[in-house]
Amino acid sequence: MRLATLRDGSRDGALIIVDHSGKSYASAGGIAATLQFALDNWDDCEPALRDLSLQLERGKLAPAPLDLAKLAAPLPRAFEWVDGSAYLNHILLVRKARGAEPPPGLEQDPLVYQGGSGVLLGPRDPLSLPDPAWGLDFEAEIAVVLGDVPRGIEARDAAGSIRLLMLVNDVTYRNLVPPELAKGFGFFVSKPATAFGPFAVTPDELGASFRDGRAFLRVQSTYNGVRVGDLESGPEMHFSFCDLLAHIAKTRAYTAGTVLGSGTVSNRDSSRGVSCLAELRTLETLARGTPETPFMKFGDTIRIEAIDPQGRSVFGAIEQTVVPA
Repeated sequence: MRLATLRDGSRDGALIIVDHSGKSYASAGGIAATLQFALDNWDDCEPALRDLSLQLERGKLAPAPLDLAKLAAPLPRAFEWVDGSAYLNHILLVRKARGAEPPPGLEQDPLVYQGGSGVLLGPRDPLSLPDPAWGLDFEAEIAVVLGDVPRGIEARDAAGSIRLLMLVNDVTYRNLVPPELAKGFGFFVSKPATAFGPFAVTPDELGASFRDGRAFLRVQSTYNGVRVGDLESGPEMHFSFCDLLAHIAKTRAYTAGTVLGSGTVSNRDSSRGVSCLAELRTLETLARGTPETPFMKFGDTIRIEAIDPQGRSVFGAIEQTVVPA
């Protein structure tokens, strides 16, 4: 089942069901006005939404053509946006880029930060850049949307809390990161609004490509029309979503509608490319002594997409252009 949010002038938009092709939709307003309402009432809404999706696929509904430019993020605002860093290769590369040592316990204790969740960008929203000197970078990753999660949940029980999966561009101002972290607290001004792919999908939509708390997909990043990354998201995700969820729930509970990210998808095989410019610049420095690719500037474009083994774009594509703020 694929869900999306159509902009309708309200703050949280209107929930719709999207067909398998990603080109048509039907309103889900008779079941749930918004995705957050559906998540709050999942046990009641999920079966009805599935029935509506089945009717759409069987041609029993009159579908409307889908214009992706009219979609907001599946959750235009969320109760919480928590991002992990489950790909150890990414951690090692970006820390090497800023001359920082790997954290102790890297393989045992996940890294997470909490981003802004009150304003989340849609799949075609521009990347508004106040100052190119801040070092704008894209980051391709996958996230899950949670139901209610009790404090102290263990990884072996966490899969039942995953309601949906989404595609993410976790935007970063790289040049604001070092001075911010030097204060000894964490990311804040270096993390502007995050963008999400058009569709939120239920785990069964991925079939066997979602297993062991991981999505096994090819995450592709195309920067200014050039494919810079075609990475495998599953095999090198060191901490599964279940591991990440158990970690963040150690001391507190979470409410339905919380979004939990995987962190930037990264593979040790550099021939597969990258999911962010920071990694590309580090690889250039290691190979030739200096970074050659600048961070994003006005007019640059980024397209992020996740492809399943059958060649289908699971979440639809994020397509954004950098514009002056």
